[in-house]
Amino acid sequence: MRETPEDLKELQGLLDSSLSRSTSHLRSIIAERTLTAEQLTQVLTGMCTLALSTVTAKGEPRISGVDGHFLHGKWHFGTARTAAKARHLAARPAASVAHLRGEDLGVFTHGTVEILNPQASEPAADWPDLLTYLKDFYGDDAFDWDNDVVFYRLHPHWMTVYAPDIDKLTAK
Repeated sequence: MRETPEDLKELQGLLDSSLSRSTSHLRSIIAERTLTAEQLTQVLTGMCTLALSTVTAKGEPRISGVDGHFLHGKWHFGTARTAAKARHLAARPAASVAHLRGEDLGVFTHGTVEILNPQASEPAADWPDLLTYLKDFYGDDAFDWDNDVVFYRLHPHWMTVYAPDIDKLTAK
């Protein structure tokens, strides 16, 4: 868990406000089957496969998979700079991601992406720390980190979690 107490407070506020703004149908499914921010950060460790949804210039939805890392209460993910999803996100930074583990866990997030390592301007202030984390995970020479890949942080405005059995998720 890499979250600070402030990260956890912000994430819990997001989870609570998102659930309160959800439809009665969704609340009836999730309300008694969700996780706290602290529980969620204990479950979302390492790499989590995400289904990433973007939109084309014609407004057509597109979905693809990315490696997701849940750090400081937000999803971080990357893709090739030449990927269609990179073009979509550069033009239209709104995105949705879902992380599913069978019927045991569903994390659904809507928000706006921030490019962490742009080529034409300064990287995000915390990019050096994130790059160290990513290189530790993937290996120093996995990519040409400056030219081949672009990394994003999804700033969520809505997030819900479905988890009917926390003990099953945290069993070692």
